[in-house]
Amino acid sequence: MAGEGILFIDDDAAGRELSLFNLGAAGYQVEGAADGERGFALFSAERHHLVVTDLRMPKLSGLDVLARIKRQAPDVPIIVITAHGSVEAAVQAMRAGAYDFLEKPFSRDELLLCVERALERRLLALENRALRLRAAGVEREIVAASAAMQQLLHTADRVARSEASVLVTGESGTGKELVARRIHARSARADGPFVPVNCAAIPGPLLESELFGHERGAYTGAVKARPGRFRKAEGGTIFLDEVGELPLDLQGKLLRTLQERMVDVLGSDQPVAVDVRVVAATHQDLRAQIQAGAFREDLFYRLNVVELPVPPLRDRPEDVDVLVRHVVAQLAPDRDLSVPEDLLAALRRYSWPGNVRELENACERLVILCDGEILRLADLPPPVLQSAAPAVDEWPPLPPDGLSLVDLERRVIERALQLKGGNVSQAAVYLKIPRHVLAYRLEKYGIGRG
Repeated sequence: MAGEGILFIDDDAAGRELSLFNLGAAGYQVEGAADGERGFALFSAERHHLVVTDLRMPKLSGLDVLARIKRQAPDVPIIVITAHGSVEAAVQAMRAGAYDFLEKPFSRDELLLCVERALERRLLALENRALRLRAAGVEREIVAASAAMQQLLHTADRVARSEASVLVTGESGTGKELVARRIHARSARADGPFVPVNCAAIPGPLLESELFGHERGAYTGAVKARPGRFRKAEGGTIFLDEVGELPLDLQGKLLRTLQERMVDVLGSDQPVAVDVRVVAATHQDLRAQIQAGAFREDLFYRLNVVELPVPPLRDRPEDVDVLVRHVVAQLAPDRDLSVPEDLLAALRRYSWPGNVRELENACERLVILCDGEILRLADLPPPVLQSAAPAVDEWPPLPPDGLSLVDLERRVIERALQLKGGNVSQAAVYLKIPRHVLAYRLEKYGIGRG
């Protein structure tokens, strides 16, 4: 477990420096603080995977440090240091959430053993949580190799540890909901529900009830009370997809919910308190909608504490290869299908207006139409296939010592036939020549049609 970050808080300077030396010599990244106030100010859930704190300190006690860190980062284990014979203090700390305690004076080996066990337990807890979320279908794998996506995921993981509202932006099909699910799964609310709402798919008159709930008899047809999505997300995260589609009157009610942490239930005079984190997403330019009077500026800034723009697939072609292989393996787990380089090159050249969703559909078509072990270029969807040929400026430069026009024509015809799966008519259309002219060339050069 060496390399993990540890924050050591103790007002005993000699004991603190000795412990920091021993932990550093064991390979841990360590920081020290002389009192609880300074220690809590130094604490970072990103840098510190374990906290060791004395209980009796000036300014801020160890129990106060324990309580504050547990609220901010419940997954970080905390070991408390107690004076000899302070059993009651140790029991109190354990009840407050401490992982273990060390009684002064403690040896180097006692410290290292306790630290190692605490870090192992933290790692096991994180792995178990990830497995539970995957099994429940909350978090879904995001496959990416590009620097742009790696940076986005890194930022999302940092934001996840906070309670800030997040606005995920990007074109349709880029994977905005996957990012939202990742934020939830890596947050302190991961054990709570993740409740998605597609604001564009629910008619305006029903959306208010769907979000905030209603009492029985609130309107014609309301034969029983419904809690609404916000209350269903209590203790967890609500994902408002296509939030730009919200009618203006509902935007005001959503703003009140974000500000007051209360929902106004239809048919009730009593607002209901909710404890929910909001992650929203849109493919629209909300700033332009604000200028057009279609979206509230105050709501925009409430939702957009942190904006996470997901880049379109055409701007990250290095993700195409890994996505294709991943999707093909998922679609055909029992088939050993290979993806030839010319097919990958064609997929990289396409602009993917439908982004990852369109790529997944193309891969499904390739798998369905493949009757062998190698996916075929000819089985690509027509729009992708039409863009498969390289542009003129992508052709290699002419060799300085000349070339054979006959050989070049033969190679072009062979490639066109391969592209069209041996179909002469389609190859003729592709080459923009009459079919009988192509048939003559095939016979002239002795090119097979199969």
